[in-house]
Amino acid sequence: MRLAILGFVGGASFLQTCASLPSAWQLWACLVAALLVLGLLRGPARTATAGVLLGFAWAAALAGAALSDGLAKGDEGRDVTIVGTIDNLPYRFEQGIRFNFKVEKVVAGGFHVPRHVALGWYSGQHGEDARAADVQPGERWQLTVRLQRPHGNANPGGFDYEAWLLEQGIRATGYVRAAGKTNRRLDAFVPSPGNLVERSRAWLRERILQALPGEKYAGVIVALVIGDQRGIDQSDWAVFNRTGIGHLISISGLHITMVAGMFALGVSALWRRSFFTGAQLPLLLPTQKAAALAGSGIALLYVLLAGFGVPAQRTLYMIGVVAAGLWFGRITSVTHVLCAALGLVVLLDPWAMLWPGFWLSFGAVAVIMYAHAGRVGVVRRGWRGAWQEGWRTQYAVTLGLVPATMLLFAQVSLVSPLANAVAIPLVSFVVTPLALLGAVMPAPLSAPVLLVAHWFVELLAGFLDLIGNQRFAVWAAPEPEPWLFLLALAGTLWMLAPRGWPHRWAGAAAWLPLFLQQPSHPGEGQFRVTAFDVGQGMALLVETRGHRLLYDTGPQYSLDSNGGNRVIVPYLKARGIAKLDGMVISHSDTDHSGGALALLEALPVGWVASSLWDSSHIVQAARRHVRCAAGQHWRWDGIEFDMLQPSIDSYGNRALKANARSCTLRVSGGSHSMLLAGDIEAAQEARLVATMPDKLRADVLLAPHHGSGTSSTPDFLRAVAPQFGVFQVGYRNRYHHPKAQVFERYGERGVRRLRTDDSGAVTLEFRGAIVADEFRRTHARYWYGR
Repeated sequence: MRLAILGFVGGASFLQTCASLPSAWQLWACLVAALLVLGLLRGPARTATAGVLLGFAWAAALAGAALSDGLAKGDEGRDVTIVGTIDNLPYRFEQGIRFNFKVEKVVAGGFHVPRHVALGWYSGQHGEDARAADVQPGERWQLTVRLQRPHGNANPGGFDYEAWLLEQGIRATGYVRAAGKTNRRLDAFVPSPGNLVERSRAWLRERILQALPGEKYAGVIVALVIGDQRGIDQSDWAVFNRTGIGHLISISGLHITMVAGMFALGVSALWRRSFFTGAQLPLLLPTQKAAALAGSGIALLYVLLAGFGVPAQRTLYMIGVVAAGLWFGRITSVTHVLCAALGLVVLLDPWAMLWPGFWLSFGAVAVIMYAHAGRVGVVRRGWRGAWQEGWRTQYAVTLGLVPATMLLFAQVSLVSPLANAVAIPLVSFVVTPLALLGAVMPAPLSAPVLLVAHWFVELLAGFLDLIGNQRFAVWAAPEPEPWLFLLALAGTLWMLAPRGWPHRWAGAAAWLPLFLQQPSHPGEGQFRVTAFDVGQGMALLVETRGHRLLYDTGPQYSLDSNGGNRVIVPYLKARGIAKLDGMVISHSDTDHSGGALALLEALPVGWVASSLWDSSHIVQAARRHVRCAAGQHWRWDGIEFDMLQPSIDSYGNRALKANARSCTLRVSGGSHSMLLAGDIEAAQEARLVATMPDKLRADVLLAPHHGSGTSSTPDFLRAVAPQFGVFQVGYRNRYHHPKAQVFERYGERGVRRLRTDDSGAVTLEFRGAIVADEFRRTHARYWYGR
């Protein structure tokens, strides 16, 4: 059975790497092949192979069903009036509110709307109502909305928003439109199990926030009680991740096990004594069965409040399997319990393995099992025995997850053992119980208890900030190749082998290639340019053999989210790039400069060149700042960098638009070149054509102003004569960039056009020939809807 489950998981995992779903006849072929394997083969190969085929077919069937309920491309951007219920815990932020909506019927619009959609209700933007309503889970509303198909930024090392939406069952996203009285609440609450759970979560969150008004770590308390992590600041997450305790800032498996165990022990004690009733309860139901039922029941309740995340699911299923074994008198081995939980998670959610939490959650349990195998003996009683066992477990998990952590995050926290030694007992046995108790206590008593829990979190955060800000706190390296990961994994298993295994310490040598690898770089005289998919904005990384330059930093999405911390920093971490030699901010528009401050805070930047005024926060935050000016030139590793625009005298004209002062940079090496034109418009293009036509010619042109109608004039394109045109644009952006006539103008000249909204991140290798890599094509997945 264990081999069958592992094969099932392997088959489901393989589907998530496919560019398209199998057809109906291919699914039937998988099922027939599984039956033939079961009938013809013998031994372990039979169950494992059948499991692979069944896992692949099952995951494909669920994926096909999920994708079938989609929004037609022709219906994107059309207004539709729908009736439905608020289907999750809404997230409030300064600009409005976001929530999932379960559609019951279409009132007006005349086209099919998916059953589950994600909506934003913004205050005074894009034609929405002036004030977003205070919606609550379980309410029935009539709303006029504008929808689009699922679409997210597609970048190496980035978060796959489209896969996440698919897992959540959401097949369209959009926003509420201003429509007078058509947007109205119809019912205060629609009874259903799901609505009841979500309304309970909202009630608990509101109680906590009211008891901790304005407190810095109120979001952490909310996360520990109901699993909603959206209220935690990005700066706090940075500290938690650097110290390796991010797994604790949620309802983790350890917390669920602790609560279930405490509840089961309490029921067991009361049941055994039966002092509150004249009945002899153990005669009606054995105490062990009653405790198992109580523990698994409270675990289910806690997991529902947690939002049913993968770590919580894994713990619930393991507790359920153990409880079932006790109930039916069956001896259950630890490996059977783990495999049963693994199979149930993938059976119900075949997309779970797309996220790091799945592998780290099951990996941690597997490491603990392996590290304790063959170590059965005399166990010390009392606190010394508990301390020794806890230390051994923490040691095993810390070492055992190093290869996986490097593979998933391209870094490992060196202070994690110390941080977890303090955080695990404090969060699990002090903060979490106090937070749970305070959340359910009557109002006069709840606030002091929650304040005590918050005070302990503040103490912990101060300690984590102290050790996490040390230079040695994190070791970063590029994401490893498969062979490097497997080598490090083998060394880890060697180090954690049972006592008596020869030279266990030698396993650490297998880690050296993993830790000492260096970021890849172009060859001498070559360069590489990566145009990120940042939505409606610009951000490109230029790499030579020994230097890296970032041209623009993407847009600002919200107060704490921008192209820097959402796209560029994760990419740099995945590549193992720890610093930038230079950064050019073409001009002040937020779609070009929105991520600059986040980048300057996240990693060292040698210098910043921009057309910004001295009063700019970016200029003040830069270690060294220079103004862009035509004529500036430098050479890195045989690659020439020439600033063509703006002219130095343009800074004397304060009335000049920011676009007109865009820093325009030409990068050339060998026989190839690329022109980065920012947001220059027709007047600047004409000046460049008139004053320096010989410097404009380039093989690749970053389309000026995202392909707007005010740029890319015929004379300018004739002077540049590009082979490739790169358009950095957002999917269905409100400016309708690139303009159709401009896009066609490139096509008429035989230019190969690359759009980031269609291609994802575009990587251009300038070597003997120019090689263009489009992320959505080389990393194609069936949910991209191509």
